Amino acid sequence: MIGVYTLFGLITLLSYLVSARLKQKFRKYSQIPISMTGREIAAKMLHDHGIHDVTIVSVRGMLTDHYDPSKKTVNLSESVYNQANIAAAAVAAHECGHAVQHATAYSWLQLRSRLVPIVSFTSRWVQWVLLAGIILVQTFPQLLLAGIIMFAASTLFSLITLPVEIDASRRALAWMKRSNISTEVNQQYAKDALKSAAYTYVVAAISALATLMYYILIYARRR
Repeated sequence: MIGVYTLFGLITLLSYLVSARLKQKFRKYSQIPISMTGREIAAKMLHDHGIHDVTIVSVRGMLTDHYDPSKKTVNLSESVYNQANIAAAAVAAHECGHAVQHATAYSWLQLRSRLVPIVSFTSRWVQWVLLAGIILVQTFPQLLLAGIIMFAASTLFSLITLPVEIDASRRALAWMKRSNISTEVNQQYAKDALKSAAYTYVVAAISALATLMYYILIYARRR
């Protein structure tokens, strides 16, 4: 078990380092101005892809940017929505990449969207089911097994998120280059920023997979 705790410690440290580096990158690239705000970037990318039924919305918080396929909204944090710099441009284009995925029925996004109701339901109960399952593992192992299945849904969601996010960044960078939104140097900055963001999803997937294996190990050793 010491090895397991060491692994979780390393994952926690890695998560912290990746998050800190991401914030550092975005602070750095937020100092590099361009001619368009994040909102304008998003509007142009949607227009260039023939998408006219998606609304661009400003939301509070830092790095709270996301695309909501159920409402068809590109939600940009205030700093991204209002500011004209390469970091804001990269984030806005990335979120619009998800809108393009939605419009073109990108299979991985469709699969992730189907999992959203399941994950939303299981996330409310999974920790309680797992806790009770661990306590009662000797007398009622089926409860822990149920918790493992519920947690597996979240793990699958994290794994599926990886190709979705990577593809959205690929679409964003390709469009930025094709539209001459950024210079060759700024294009590399945008790529670096989005790569740093992608690492957060990689760490999240690793963490979820390691946690799932931990619970499976407990269940396997119940005797």
